[in-house]
Amino acid sequence: MPTARAIIAEDEPLLREELAELLASLWPELAIVAQTADGIATLQALEKHSPDILFLDINMPGLNGLEVARQASGRCHVVFVTAYDHHTLAAFEQGAADYLLKPVTTARLATTVARLKERIGRPAPALEGLLRELGGAQRGYLRWINASQGQTVRVITVEDVCYFQADAKYTRVVTAEGESLIRKPIKELSQELDPASFWQIHRSTIVNVHAIAGVVRDLRGRTQVRLKRREELLAVSDAYTQLFRQM
Repeated sequence: MPTARAIIAEDEPLLREELAELLASLWPELAIVAQTADGIATLQALEKHSPDILFLDINMPGLNGLEVARQASGRCHVVFVTAYDHHTLAAFEQGAADYLLKPVTTARLATTVARLKERIGRPAPALEGLLRELGGAQRGYLRWINASQGQTVRVITVEDVCYFQADAKYTRVVTAEGESLIRKPIKELSQELDPASFWQIHRSTIVNVHAIAGVVRDLRGRTQVRLKRREELLAVSDAYTQLFRQM
């Protein structure tokens, strides 16, 4: 049997190290190909390593474990590491995934290892039903996007975006460091972004409020947005100028 490969995603360093050490003693043949401390890094590790197993903390910064699990569904066997109470853990009874309660004990991890050894080589189950049971189907505002930069696909948290701007069939995603492209139209984005943090200022532009340094007016009196970490100015159409009356 080929060596199984795993990722440990846990934001608490001591718990992450402890889990890695317990796995090394219970399953020496298991290759830990990555250890991550937040949701974005975990998604990147999933794309890079295509593991057989993901030990996934449900509560992580950046993206929580339920959001990461949606991307891992059907791609690898997921073991949730959780501090949830026993009432919530009833959701796991359908057997789509295993779980470990914090603090992880050697005896419970041994049971999980035995189950995983039986499942390796079989197709990984879809997790949509489990995620609905855990409340993962409740949609919040958009928190991250996959954007193309040349031949590379980047995972970008929306907090890092300075602004979105329509560009033919694509939408430009502009951060302080550079630009990427997505196919999602501006109209659809405007319905998915948190309106407290992202303002539409033009039919083709949505700006991150936290990226705004101030507003200026050109020689014709037209309003423009000045950004904290970008040099370009963004035009504000007349329909949206009321957003800046307090500035």
